[in-house]
Amino acid sequence: MGFSRSELEALRDTEVPDLLPEDLRLLLVGINPSLWTAATGAPFAHPGNRFYPALHAAGITAYRIDASAGYSTADVTELLGRGIGITNLSRRATARADELSPEELRDGADRLDALVAERRPSVVAMLGVTAYRVAFRTPRATTGKQEERWPGVELWVAPNPSGLNAHATTATLARDYREIAERAGLDLAG
Repeated sequence: MGFSRSELEALRDTEVPDLLPEDLRLLLVGINPSLWTAATGAPFAHPGNRFYPALHAAGITAYRIDASAGYSTADVTELLGRGIGITNLSRRATARADELSPEELRDGADRLDALVAERRPSVVAMLGVTAYRVAFRTPRATTGKQEERWPGVELWVAPNPSGLNAHATTATLARDYREIAERAGLDLAG
């Protein structure tokens, strides 16, 4: 399934809802939805995104989810059943994350504070260090475990899985994501 440039552009600024299980153990936080995600309704859906290949390589999912045409019922069951939730700092779809203003990212941090206070996941993982630095006003932050922000909830920062992030590979993302999933107490394969 593909989309024309005009079809995708028509979805600019569309809001994409969160994917949240009842038993939220690991909350994965992207920067914002892509236009492809807005078209499919599935987070990290662009075919070039390494999110789902990295989750599977890390043993977090039992199979490699292909969200490029949206989620199947089995995909949603797989994620929710494992206690995995997905949200974004900004719900507003754009072609590139750098289209967001610093204020939007900071507002997203406030929204995330409220979500974490309400849902109490074991671990929150922000996927994108640059956006994390801006959103949480921590200009020197690096990837890895962060200082506690929410009592009883671990906060981690990992590289963004977008194909635009040339510094990360599926293998390095899988390594980082596996460590985070272990901290969340997920039942991992391999």
